[in-house]
Amino acid sequence: MHNLDEKTITEAVVARQANATDPRLKEIMNSLVRHLHSFAREVQLTEPEWMAAIRFLTEVGHSCSDSRQEFILLSDTLGLSTLVTAQNHRKPAGCTEATVFGPFHVEGAPHYALGDDIGNGMKGEPCFVSGRVVGIDGQGVPNATLEVWQADAEGLYDVQNPDLKEHQGRGVLNADARGNFHFRSIVAECYPIPHDGPVGRMLDALGRHPWRPAHLHFMITAPGFERLVTHVFRRGGDYLDSDTVFGVRSSLIADWVRHPAGMGPDGKRCDKPFYTLDFDFVLNPVSGN
Repeated sequence: MHNLDEKTITEAVVARQANATDPRLKEIMNSLVRHLHSFAREVQLTEPEWMAAIRFLTEVGHSCSDSRQEFILLSDTLGLSTLVTAQNHRKPAGCTEATVFGPFHVEGAPHYALGDDIGNGMKGEPCFVSGRVVGIDGQGVPNATLEVWQADAEGLYDVQNPDLKEHQGRGVLNADARGNFHFRSIVAECYPIPHDGPVGRMLDALGRHPWRPAHLHFMITAPGFERLVTHVFRRGGDYLDSDTVFGVRSSLIADWVRHPAGMGPDGKRCDKPFYTLDFDFVLNPVSGN
């Protein structure tokens, strides 16, 4: 078809994709084309606006590096990450809710024994974290693997801060035979996502802030159960109602309890005030189990 116009272009593109060999790819791309074209028609997109969008996406790509994923930040701040997570992790009542993965998980974090300090010298107030990993029947999940990561007292992850040594505030642990776990780290603090790039400029133009409420990241796996990627948020902190990446769930908000200097949960004396956090995770069994 040679005489294409604004009314016929959409179906012409869809027709051009008719020979796609992957049915799912064909379904996704046909829908993408139709929705993109409908968007352009709805807002009557101008050529300068279209070029501005191309420049923006190009800048997002150029901002990505081994320690920064600007496209994940874009997906997170537009709520797309939360939407995809919610669609793909519908769970029975009582299971711990999933939330966004975020851009700061690192493969190959060190393994720690229960009770170890995963902060590994990271700046912040001491915090002792404990809990249990169970199934929806309440039975402990033996030897469940927990990956944990967090920012420091200044709101920086180890991969963001050149002054931090590798693998601070992150680690991998295994629960015991009854699903119990405990470790030491530092108190979670609120922090802004990286906002010195194109996503930050977008937020500023939209009158939005870049802040996330204080939280710990967890990824928990065990044979026979669905993988859980979630956060635990600090009750009473800022930005719980305006998390810039829309990750907060009421069920994931917990108390960080402050204690005066003295004997810590590990039986050792803390010369400064410390906090404790206790939180249980309920995993969803894999279908058929």
